[in-house]
Amino acid sequence: MMAVLLLHFVALFSTKTTTNISTDQSALLALKAHIISDPQKMLKTNWSIATSFCNWVGVTCGSRHQKVIALNLSSMLLTGTVPPQIGNLSFLTSLDLTNNSFHGSLPIQLTNLHRLKLINLVLNNFYGEIPSWFDSFPKLQYLSLSANNFVGQIPSDMFERLPRLQVLYLDGNKLSGKIPLGLFKCKELEYISLAFNSLEGILPKEIGNLTMLELLFLQENQIEGKQKVFGCYFN
Repeated sequence: MMAVLLLHFVALFSTKTTTNISTDQSALLALKAHIISDPQKMLKTNWSIATSFCNWVGVTCGSRHQKVIALNLSSMLLTGTVPPQIGNLSFLTSLDLTNNSFHGSLPIQLTNLHRLKLINLVLNNFYGEIPSWFDSFPKLQYLSLSANNFVGQIPSDMFERLPRLQVLYLDGNKLSGKIPLGLFKCKELEYISLAFNSLEGILPKEIGNLTMLELLFLQENQIEGKQKVFGCYFN
């Protein structure tokens, strides 16, 4: 009887492990399929099912399990979109797509990635409004959406559940409206850049609540007011 139970447990464990591995691999292959230009052939030649996806360029897996914990495709000259399947990388803590030509909107399935600590999408062509669902990442420390084509107001409620956020870069977009008061709930913020947008209004006095703030960049906006904040730059 014990032998039968042991075999049953091993079978269940093996099935679960296989499922986890294939889920991450499928998510990465979906991303590869959404790449329309890969001039350096980084993904085309390296991301092959003939090898473990943990050995693929830009992919880091955890030491205790074959789950993707970091995806770094920065400066690979890639053109494409981010597929919803990326939201299946449930152990992902770092997503870096810096300096490529990704475009389109961000899939809402990213909200499944509750372990994310870093999101770096600087120097791409993402567009549309910044989603308010960025508040789905309670462990997020670093968020950079700089140098894209995001438009509209910065959603105030996106900061409701980001208690660990330390770095926020939204510069070089087409954002308008006022600085949302919700931003000042992120008490651990150290660096903020909202420069090179079309923001307006008066710098809220609540900026004084950010006692850990070291640098604040606001140049090339229409923001008025002065606060005693170290490293504060206006237009």
